[in-house]
Amino acid sequence: MNANYRKPLAGSSLDYFDTQAAINDIEPGAFEKLPYTSRVYAENLVRRCSPETLTDSLKQIIHRKRDLDFPWYPARVVCHDILGQTALVDLAGLRDAIAKKGGDPAKVNPVVPTQLIVDHSLAVEHAGFEKDAFEKNRAIEDRRNDDRFHFINWTKAAFENIDVIQPGNGIMHQINLEKMSPVIQAREGVAFPDTLVGTDSHTPHVDALGVIAIGVGGLEAESVMLGRPSWMRLPDIVGVELVGKRQAGITATDIVLAITEFLREQKVVSTYLEFYGEGAANLTLGDRATISNMTPEFGATAAMFYIDDKTLDYLTLTGREDSQVKLVETYAKANGLWADSLENAEYERVLRFDLSSVGRNIAGPSNPHRRVSTSDLAKQGISGKVENEAGLMPDGACIIAAITSCTNTSNPRNVIAAGLLARNANAKGLTRKPWVKTSLAPGSKAVQLYLEDANLLTELEALGFGIVGFACTTCNGMSGALDPVIQKEVIERDLYTTAVLSGNRNFDGRIHPYAKQAFLASPPLVVAYAIAGTIRFDIEKDVLGQDNEGNDIRLKDLWPSDAEIDAVIAQSVKPEQFRKVYEPMFDIKVDYGSLQDGSSAKIDPQYDWRPQSTYIRRPPYWEGALAGERTMKGMRPLAVLGDNITTDHLSPSNAIMLDSAAGAYLDKMGLPEEDFNSYATHRGDHLTAQRATFANPKLLNEMVQHNGQTKQGSYARIEPEGQESRMWEAIETYMERKQPLVIIAGKDYGQGSSRDWAAKGVRLAGVEVIVAEGFERIHRTNLVGMGVLPVEFINGETRQTYQIDGTETFDIIGERTPGAMMTLVIHRRDGSQTEVTVKCRLDTAEELSVYEAGGILQRFAQDFLEANH
Repeated sequence: MNANYRKPLAGSSLDYFDTQAAINDIEPGAFEKLPYTSRVYAENLVRRCSPETLTDSLKQIIHRKRDLDFPWYPARVVCHDILGQTALVDLAGLRDAIAKKGGDPAKVNPVVPTQLIVDHSLAVEHAGFEKDAFEKNRAIEDRRNDDRFHFINWTKAAFENIDVIQPGNGIMHQINLEKMSPVIQAREGVAFPDTLVGTDSHTPHVDALGVIAIGVGGLEAESVMLGRPSWMRLPDIVGVELVGKRQAGITATDIVLAITEFLREQKVVSTYLEFYGEGAANLTLGDRATISNMTPEFGATAAMFYIDDKTLDYLTLTGREDSQVKLVETYAKANGLWADSLENAEYERVLRFDLSSVGRNIAGPSNPHRRVSTSDLAKQGISGKVENEAGLMPDGACIIAAITSCTNTSNPRNVIAAGLLARNANAKGLTRKPWVKTSLAPGSKAVQLYLEDANLLTELEALGFGIVGFACTTCNGMSGALDPVIQKEVIERDLYTTAVLSGNRNFDGRIHPYAKQAFLASPPLVVAYAIAGTIRFDIEKDVLGQDNEGNDIRLKDLWPSDAEIDAVIAQSVKPEQFRKVYEPMFDIKVDYGSLQDGSSAKIDPQYDWRPQSTYIRRPPYWEGALAGERTMKGMRPLAVLGDNITTDHLSPSNAIMLDSAAGAYLDKMGLPEEDFNSYATHRGDHLTAQRATFANPKLLNEMVQHNGQTKQGSYARIEPEGQESRMWEAIETYMERKQPLVIIAGKDYGQGSSRDWAAKGVRLAGVEVIVAEGFERIHRTNLVGMGVLPVEFINGETRQTYQIDGTETFDIIGERTPGAMMTLVIHRRDGSQTEVTVKCRLDTAEELSVYEAGGILQRFAQDFLEANH
């Protein structure tokens, strides 16, 4: 701690660490030029760094050096139940491993405050047009997840420093935005910026508040939980100047889809973005949050906004205490985080985006950055007249229309707009098409309160958009079963069917097994598509129906005005609604170490694993092949893959089908098919979860060719026999042979959700190395955290350069140091061999340490035992 920079914070009883003084002592005037991100990271160093290393660390930030690592200590860790639970399963397994070695398991606890929100477990089995859909879906969620929730409830009392928000309360990112983030922390008499890592790629949602919030994999979150710093290098920080004002009738969804397309084209992968300018200043905090939430769709790491009056207004609106709002203002102005103090900030690159250029948009199919103007639907081949037999679903039938995801439901303007459009549609006698499964799943219970206050919830319910849950639902692939009659028609007629949702992800195979493609749209457009019933519909021009007088009704006849939306918000969105929701939710009192039944009995620090559970099982990371040496010799390819392989390809999260490897296993374990649940919910049981590896039906493994075309599906080719098989059969075969494996891939390997099982699954299969043209940031760190070596082709070389077809075996030779060049030796079937120079993607000394130990958990176990013996 650098006590000479600790000073009283005027107007409060707290101290703060004067970052501006620390920076300017090294180089006068340097602080004024620093971007917002640099100032927050510098504060962390001034407060946490040793005095001996502070100057050198701050010089990295002042001079924008990116050749050395510096430690970052996030203030907290936020988890959803899927990755949070698997992280805690790992810690429970770690306790067992420590106890087996003679250590005290009760001493294994998160060091950093950790918040776990159960929000990824609810499926929309009962749609929004059914009575009591929310209660019915919650009952199913509890039944299906009894093992998981039993374990999660044990963790509340067994581990220190963990708060659990129970199911049915909302989505982690929206709760974080509306309640959990204080923006400025106050601990032990010191005020400092709130910062966090979260086990979901959309954690940057709260970047809109000026809070650095980074999405990480569950493995990296575990490392931070256990008190290890997140070692990092100063990121590329890109300024994005927003100019102009939105056009009338344009939603934040339209803006973010246009920005996503723009930033993808500008290649901002792994950068930190800072939005500023007149356009940014005019956006509501809800609009800013819609933009920040889509950070992973840009490919960026963070999407920051400065702290200003809009920030304070939002904190007041969402029911924060007046004293906390005042602290945010006082601290931000004192320590250089207020918008006015950043006028001279300098960026390596500045991009400019005109908000007035944005029209109404949707995104798709299949990619969130594939923006399509709704005025160009016919030209893009999305809409189009299709002949259809009476009484049958049309081609392009929209089988799912879901107002879902924190991306949009955290923005009152978007939700109110949907409610007003529904009201107008009801007044004109329009209805949803009968084959459309409709749902409303807000990320916060406050949404229900303000919709009720505005008399709009009943209007949404009349069109089938009743509340089905307060959870991630459809956006996370938890869209539930279709009506059997509709499903039968889809299968028998082999219909092209679609989903329209207000989410952030629409990758192939994610939303529903029978929705061949999916499109992202604003909440009011989701309602409009439910009325249209098909994507083969020009939503701007075509007739949605007729009113009672026989007049044609089009979208423009239903769309509410901005003034109307703003008036409803001013009248019906109130601080007391947020207080009513959140004050009881966060009244968390847990006696650590005691049973939660009112008795004085103590809880066992080691979990009593249920042997027949398909949800929770002691992890195997200290046993067998995983504890052995990785030779990286004679590796056979499990898959040869193209560009843009997502974590949904690597480890899908959607519903488990009976004909899948995981389905067959669950059936064998006696689980009824209706309760198979999703892949995501079973990630606490490695025996189920590893069967999800490459289980996506849209996978294209180039090793499996039919008539010169790659066969789509979860397929592999067992070598050296050349035998085509299901992917899991190949994995089982190779595991029995103890065959080390490699994966060869193209660009952007591992993009999408921060899913640790995308790394765990391949490691358990025996994969030792991934050779790719490039890696998504979070997935690469997860690979390292599992002891898998990521290496990259260089100089524009690819798998095609060397005509890799999967018949080869591979060696990796060379020193494993950050950024080192290594040699990939390709042994061909004819006896020839080729040597290829590749780059080691262990990027930091910390990553090298983790990799050499075999992974994050093994590293911690070694350190813990050394420190406690």
